[in-house]
Amino acid sequence: MNQTPPRAWSESPDRLRWRAARSRRHVLRMLRAGGAGHLGGAMSCVDLVSSLYFHTLRHDPTQPKAPLRDRFILSAGHKCLAQYAVLAEAGYFDLDLLDSYGHLGTPLPGHPDMTKLPGVEANTGSLGHGLSIGLGMALGLRADGQGGRVWVLLGDGELPEGSNWEAATAARHHRVDNLTALVDVNGLQISGRVADVMSTEPLTERWAGFGWDAITIDGHDVDQILAALEQAGQANGRPTVILAHTVKAKGVSFAEDKVEYHYWKTKPDLLAQAEAEIDAAISALEEALA
Repeated sequence: MNQTPPRAWSESPDRLRWRAARSRRHVLRMLRAGGAGHLGGAMSCVDLVSSLYFHTLRHDPTQPKAPLRDRFILSAGHKCLAQYAVLAEAGYFDLDLLDSYGHLGTPLPGHPDMTKLPGVEANTGSLGHGLSIGLGMALGLRADGQGGRVWVLLGDGELPEGSNWEAATAARHHRVDNLTALVDVNGLQISGRVADVMSTEPLTERWAGFGWDAITIDGHDVDQILAALEQAGQANGRPTVILAHTVKAKGVSFAEDKVEYHYWKTKPDLLAQAEAEIDAAISALEEALA
């Protein structure tokens, strides 16, 4: 088996914006195929996931189980449309497979399943478990001397789950500096505003109090994302959390920051409008890249 570490893709900020726009379009393609899905969180975290996969994460679609790869865990498994979109964009599987979403027997279920799709590292979606899984992987990589990093994406709505804070405590105690948590702070969850349902603010101070290096950014600003990813990759004996403030359903004007689009049963006219908006964004980015 090839023991050469996969490369980081290191694409430019402009290409990362284009990748994110294309991935948003893939999300809409799956929603058109399946008729429903978690639009809001998928769209809010796409810039984060795209920047990670196409710039920082060491991975190879032709060797999805390469031992020296970095690992990505989607703790907020209901945001899987974003992960599927980015994996397809990266070449882990053919784009036509996106059209199977929502159909019987699809390898793209409503939560990620590592037995069905290359590039998925863990079965997730029972909220609050992802950070513990990622901590175990990070400890294992360190024990094996493989040098890989683990990145875990959480949502702010899942932070009240107690297992998150057990993992946070253990990670600091064991000085697991090859572990980074990215929190998609979009302020909404299925039941309403996170601040009203169960607030965990102040997030920066809370994570710092658990002994983590806490970085707060605009989760749609690619330059800020890249700077945070670079900072998180510097081993200093402490785990890092990136608190990325985002907008639910970013990129779809009529849905942005609205709780009713956490999970969306599509309507033909609105879906067509969303597709037109994302297509226009892609065209503008392609003109800038030309």
